[in-house]
Amino acid sequence: MSGGARVVAFADLPGLAGRDLGVSDWLALDQGRIDRFAAATDDRQWIHVDVERAQREIGGPIAHGFLTLSLLPRLQDDLLRIDGADRVLNVGVNKVRFIAPAPSGVRIRLRQTVVAVEARAGGWQIVSDCVIEGEGQARPLCAAQSVMLALPPSDAESHAA
Repeated sequence: MSGGARVVAFADLPGLAGRDLGVSDWLALDQGRIDRFAAATDDRQWIHVDVERAQREIGGPIAHGFLTLSLLPRLQDDLLRIDGADRVLNVGVNKVRFIAPAPSGVRIRLRQTVVAVEARAGGWQIVSDCVIEGEGQARPLCAAQSVMLALPPSDAESHAA
């Protein structure tokens, strides 16, 4: 998590609705990360992992769209820390679009705006519009609506100490 992350008390989460959280730190999307993702997902399409062929045919390898998307929680950690939450769970994503390819070696960052915070399952469901940008890229790489659930400590845990 970045030293610049916004720290919000669990009870104050509803006040984030409609707020722009800014941008995360840059994170390198290098070929090593792409290769590890390809191995983990068995998606070894040449546009991702065959550096020589990709260089010849499309100007260089590109990251998997789902790799870019999978880094969303890591990038969100740079922007928000919830004080007093026992767990923050990824519930899902809405409206995912891979807008432009992410070239191997590009640095990426997240631009995040909280759309809504609603009471759910004893905690707060946080819905955010997220845009992943690539340094020097004319268009965003990925846009998605993130859905997270922040849960407070259980009563047993909070009374145990």
